[in-house]
Amino acid sequence: MDKKTTSIVAYLTWIGLIIALCAGDREGAKFHVNQAFVIMLFSLLSLIPCIGWIWGIFMIVCWFMGFISAINQEEKPVPLIGNIKIIK
Repeated sequence: MDKKTTSIVAYLTWIGLIIALCAGDREGAKFHVNQAFVIMLFSLLSLIPCIGWIWGIFMIVCWFMGFISAINQEEKPVPLIGNIKIIK
């Protein structure tokens, strides 16, 4: 897969993220693979009642922003959690 396809697939689901890590252009799409991983990890906090629901809405907005930037091939970090680097 090329850089753009890998970036888009990484945002789709956990399975898409694994596919992007294994079969995609990991070096070219490293920014978006990392962003998608951070968003998915922090989305687990939405399981907490009440406050987690608000956090879940914020994570949906972050996911949408990251997905659109992957489609446009831009490297814009999402707010609040965008500067966290897990995948080096």
